[in-house]
Amino acid sequence: MSKSKGSLENTAVLHMLCGKIASGKSTLTKHLARTENAVVISEDVWLTHLYPGEIRTLEDYVRCSVRIRRVLSEHVQALLSAGVSIVLDFPFNTRNSRAWGRELFSGAWVEHRLHYLDVSDDVCKARLRARNASGEHPFKATDAEFDQITQYFVPPSSAEDFYIVLHTPEG
Repeated sequence: MSKSKGSLENTAVLHMLCGKIASGKSTLTKHLARTENAVVISEDVWLTHLYPGEIRTLEDYVRCSVRIRRVLSEHVQALLSAGVSIVLDFPFNTRNSRAWGRELFSGAWVEHRLHYLDVSDDVCKARLRARNASGEHPFKATDAEFDQITQYFVPPSSAEDFYIVLHTPEG
């Protein structure tokens, strides 16, 4: 893929994260923001501030998330086109969500990285319980909610033609 539309080279990169709940996406986001000189746009922050107390079900989450993505798409592409690297702290956990990411980086003519956090359910659930107990994360989820949401998780495949950066608990 060409990196720019014209003669100026655009070095911006869109970083996307794919991983189950509590796999470490938000932690990796903070690391990428520092090391890649990138701006973070966090779905959890937007959901918390725009829909306080309104997200009680998976359907509520999907409805609100779709609205946020619709509003942010043009803005994200404008930032990328202006040369600003972005870490989207959104779950790119389905083919449809990854198709949205593809629209963003393709429309802005920039490079991308799909960071795939390959972490087992057991490790994620242990992290989730610790995160819930700490109270530091804006959203809490039970083991049952983890299971409900994880049934929709689809790991990225090479057939989707993303530049995948694999992250495992072992490093």
